[in-house]
Amino acid sequence: MDFHTYSKLVNQIKLGKQLPEAIYLHQSALESLPEDLSNFIPKITNALKIENRRWQLLKLSKRDFKLSLLSYPSFTEEPYPPLAHSWTIDLSKLSVREADYAKSENPPILHRRETFLSAEHPQRSYFNEFTKEGEAIGLYENTRIIGTKKGWERLIKRKGFYLTEDGHLEPLTEKPEPEITNPFSGSIERHKTALSRDRLSVPLFLMAQRGYLDGKYTVLDYGCGRGDDLRELEEHGIDCIGWDPMHRPETDVEPCDIVNLGFVINVIEEKEERIDTLKRAYSFANKLLIVSAMLGNESIYERFKPYKDGVITSRNTFQKYYTQGELRHFVESSLNEDTVALTPGVFAVFKDKLEEQKYLLERQRSRRQWRQLTSKPAKVMTKKQVKTLFEKNKELVEDFWYTCLELGRLPADDEFELSENLKNICGSYNKAFALCKQQFDISQFHQSEKQRKEDLLVYFALGFFNKKRDAYNRMPIGLQRDIKAFFGKYSDAREQGNELLFSVSDINVIYEACVEANKLLPASELNGQHDLIFHKDYLNMCPIELRVYIGCATQLYGELDSVSLIKPHILSGKVSLMVYDDWNKEVPLLTERIKIKMREQDIDFFDYVGEYEPQPLLNKMTYTI
Repeated sequence: MDFHTYSKLVNQIKLGKQLPEAIYLHQSALESLPEDLSNFIPKITNALKIENRRWQLLKLSKRDFKLSLLSYPSFTEEPYPPLAHSWTIDLSKLSVREADYAKSENPPILHRRETFLSAEHPQRSYFNEFTKEGEAIGLYENTRIIGTKKGWERLIKRKGFYLTEDGHLEPLTEKPEPEITNPFSGSIERHKTALSRDRLSVPLFLMAQRGYLDGKYTVLDYGCGRGDDLRELEEHGIDCIGWDPMHRPETDVEPCDIVNLGFVINVIEEKEERIDTLKRAYSFANKLLIVSAMLGNESIYERFKPYKDGVITSRNTFQKYYTQGELRHFVESSLNEDTVALTPGVFAVFKDKLEEQKYLLERQRSRRQWRQLTSKPAKVMTKKQVKTLFEKNKELVEDFWYTCLELGRLPADDEFELSENLKNICGSYNKAFALCKQQFDISQFHQSEKQRKEDLLVYFALGFFNKKRDAYNRMPIGLQRDIKAFFGKYSDAREQGNELLFSVSDINVIYEACVEANKLLPASELNGQHDLIFHKDYLNMCPIELRVYIGCATQLYGELDSVSLIKPHILSGKVSLMVYDDWNKEVPLLTERIKIKMREQDIDFFDYVGEYEPQPLLNKMTYTI
C-alpha cells in the first residue's frame, strides 16, 4: 500500500477520536474500517511480531505515512488508564520506534474512553458516565494540562475533588491545601526567582528571565527528550505540552504561543530532515520559536570521527556543531525569517511581529529609579496647604507623575490605570501635569524625555543594521505614540536612526563617545585610543553612538545576562565581552572572553578552563562604584 491509498482510506473513516493530525481507534473497531485498511493493519503487526494482546489503541496519521500501536493494559478497568508502551511505525522508511512508559512517574493518560469505540460497543455508554462527571466540574476546559497523570491529579485536587478507587470523582471533605509549587499569584519577578537555573534548560530559562513564563503564554517543547523542562514547567502551573519522537511520540501536538526546539537540530544527520524539523516546529508557534544548537569550532572535528557535515561522538551519537553565524544563517535561510540572538547557540524567531518589536524595544529601554530621584524633603504644611488639590490626592497625582517619567511623555488612557479618577479630579491630563510641575522637579521629566528619545533612536538605528523596516500601522500602539511625541513623523524617526547608525562607522565618533562615557559613567577605564572597559549595568548610560556600536556587535551574540565587563575596541571594529565565575567575589576569575568581529560578522570564544588557568581580576574596583 502506498501513501496516497493509505491517506485516502484514512480520510474515509468516520468513527473513533478525530483530531486534526490523526484518528484514534480501539482495536475492537478495526472491523469497521475500510476493508483494505482493516486487512493492512494485521499484516503490519504480524510482520513486526506485535501480538494483539499487547496493544489496545490504534493511531492513524492523517498527514504522514505512519501509524502507532498504543498499549493501555487497564483500558477497560480504569476510567483514566496510563500509557504503558507505544510503537510508532514509519511505513515510508519501514522503521519502528518504541517508547516505554511503564516505569514513568508521570505517564500520559487517556480520557473519554468512549470516543475510541464504535457506536455499537456495549461499554460506550458506561465509559461516557465517567466523562460526564469530569465535564460537570470543568476538567476538560483546558486539555493541554490534563495529558499526564500528575497534571490530571493536580487539576482534580484544585477543583476540590478526588478519585475514588473505582475511578469516580468525589468532593473533598476539606478545602484542598494550596499548592506551594504554583507561585503565579504574584508578580513576574517572583516567578523568575522560583524557576531554578539548575533545573530549566538555557533557552527556557532565558524566556523566564524575559517574563515569557509568567503563566500567560502556552509552551510546546518540541523534542522534549525525557521531559525535564516539562516537569519544571508543570510544577509551576504553566500550560505546556511536549513531543519527542523517542520518549513522547504519542503526544497530540497543538499550536502554542512559544515553541522550544532545544538542541534538536544538531543531532539530526540529514540536513533536509533538519530543515523539515525546523519548519514543522515553527508551524506550531503562535508568537515565537526558540532554536538552540551546540556551538563548536574546527578543533571539535579533529577530536571525533567526521560524518557527513558533523561528527560521530565517543558515545556513537551524531552531532552537528555550528558557529554562531552558521546557526543564524541556517535558521534564517530555512524559514526565510529574521532571527533575534538570545545568547550563543540560542536564537528566537518571532512569528508575531508586534511581539518582536516589543521585545526589541524592551531591550533598549533604560531603567531609572524615578521614585527615589523625585523625592523631596518633607515640608511643614499649613492647614490651608493641606486642603490643596495635591494634598488631597497626593498618591493619585504621584502615580501619574511616575508614569510620565517612565514613558517620557504624557500617557494615553490605557497606559494609566487610574485615568478616569485623575480626570474627574483634575479635568484633563494637561491640567494634572501642570499640577505635577508645581510639586516635582521638572528637570527629571526633561531627563526622562531625553532618555526615552535616545532609547528609540538606538532601536531605529539597530533596526536599520538588521535591515528591518516595519510599517507604522503594524507597530505596537505604544511605539506609535512614542514616535508622534518625540519625532512627529515616522519618516523623521527613521532618518535620525539611519544617520546615527552610519555615524558609528567613524573611528573619531567612537573615540569621542568613549571619552564622554568615561566621564559620564560611575566607573570605567579608558585605555588611550585603544579601548574602554566598563560594567554591563552601565551600558544604557553611555552616549547613544557607543550604545549603537555595541548593539551592532551584540546582535550576533545575544543577551548579556552572563557578561560582566564590556570592552569596545575603538580602532578595530571589535567588541569584547568578559564573563567571570562570580562578580560578587572580591577577586572574580575570568572564565570566558568573547571577541565579536563586526566587520567579519563572526565571534571568537576563549575559555579559561582546564589547561588554561582562569585570570583573576585584581582591579575590580576600577569598574564598580
